[in-house]
Amino acid sequence: MTTAALFDLDGTLVNTEIRNRALWRMFLEDHGITYDETLLRRVVGRRGVDVIPEVLPGLDPRAVMEEIRSYYDHPDLPDIVPVPGAAELVSRVAEQGAPLALVTSAQRWWALERLADIGVAEVVRTIVSAEDVAVGKPDPSGYLMAAGLLEVDPAECVVFEDSLAGIAAARAAGMMCVAVATTHHPDELSHADLVIPDLSGIDWPLTELPAV
Repeated sequence: MTTAALFDLDGTLVNTEIRNRALWRMFLEDHGITYDETLLRRVVGRRGVDVIPEVLPGLDPRAVMEEIRSYYDHPDLPDIVPVPGAAELVSRVAEQGAPLALVTSAQRWWALERLADIGVAEVVRTIVSAEDVAVGKPDPSGYLMAAGLLEVDPAECVVFEDSLAGIAAARAAGMMCVAVATTHHPDELSHADLVIPDLSGIDWPLTELPAV
């Protein structure tokens, strides 16, 4: 029986992955770096400091991330919008008194702003962000840290994730994983326990969920 809910942020609670890819495209194009969708897919759901040495060897990860942040106010970027049902589900988990946490590859300031945007900052008190772990997703460290902070067994946690790296992290942590098909096609998410189109209509405690 699951007793705790652990949520990813980008692509799971807020629909930002298209925006994130656009930011990466801006950086790569400005530097004349040839890229394709395969490269962009590799960065989804992962910390910049982990993935940049893999996809852009020789560049300073922190300098790259700082430059990408300089594009955040670019007028051509897609808007940040909530994933349908996200705020309602987080609030429902909190109302039930279940332990809940956010586990994100983003930095804490970004997480706090996005949680405030969708109106759940007051109920999400436990956050594991990019700064809190030595290695990010797909490593399970973040999810295991969240379980420890909540004082729950990893086997009693259900994770809500949208990225391949995040699903791998949740499974490696020994947790049930519900994949939200906002970023990847449902067929790519078969390593999750359940696949859903978004978070609308999802009850807590978990009951039978609609598959995509």
